[in-house]
Amino acid sequence: MKELKDKILKEGVAIGTQIVKVDHFLNHRLDIRFLDRIGAEFSKRFAGEEIDKILTVEASGIAVASMAATYFDYVPVVFAKKAAPSTMTEGFYEAEARSFTKGTVSKFKVSQRFISEGDRVLIIDDFLAHGEASLALVNIVRQAGGKVVGVGAVIEKGFQGGSDKLRDAGCRVESLAIIDRIDDGQIYFR
Repeated sequence: MKELKDKILKEGVAIGTQIVKVDHFLNHRLDIRFLDRIGAEFSKRFAGEEIDKILTVEASGIAVASMAATYFDYVPVVFAKKAAPSTMTEGFYEAEARSFTKGTVSKFKVSQRFISEGDRVLIIDDFLAHGEASLALVNIVRQAGGKVVGVGAVIEKGFQGGSDKLRDAGCRVESLAIIDRIDDGQIYFR
């Protein structure tokens, strides 16, 4: 998506050789008009797919998933919680994911009430790097007996191998911008 690549180059900041900071429009401050176009692009990429729910992770993925849902007939957006709140008293699906950015391990939890056997689920997130978060969400959908329709990422750091892991797990992956490398503050796209 050319508009996304242009926005990353104009408003994003490369940190070292591994991190791209896009908090100006994607995951700290939100550019709602732009996110609407992101949602429209996901609807084009997954056109013709029957989707019952969109699954993401709190908190950065929620805005993107919500905007995308408007293009899939307002399907429900379910988000995995990184810590079980005291209100999550019923059964839940759980999968572990390591965060590259934060250097932590989280146990994602989704109430069993929100993903059901036979659900066709689209996974959407802001970033795809090593693939840990997306693989954990795939695991949760499969625990529930659902089908992963695909994984959509706004920005993929292609040099970190996450999309290969997801494809090896049998998932279709659609990334709107793929970064091949970061050198001396310069971002290079595939």
